[in-house]
Amino acid sequence: MSVRVQVILDEEEAAKFRSQAFRESKSLSAWLRDAGRKMLEASEQRPLHAPESLKAFFKKCRRREKGTEPDWIEHKALILKGFQAGGKP
Repeated sequence: MSVRVQVILDEEEAAKFRSQAFRESKSLSAWLRDAGRKMLEASEQRPLHAPESLKAFFKKCRRREKGTEPDWIEHKALILKGFQAGGKP
């Protein structure tokens, strides 16, 4: 079941939120929901002092990331190519 929530914003803040939602191809409602979820997720994060929390953190990262990271040789080649091109694509 969905619940409607009213949020009071000043005009400038509402315009900034609406603009950012548009840039992300989302409705204002979807953008606000996502922002709220990110805040909840951030508040639920625990410090990575215990080995179990560190393992859980890396497990979550592996699920989120797609593909493989290039090795250092590939990174250096890409950096050099960009440097030699003067920042032009």
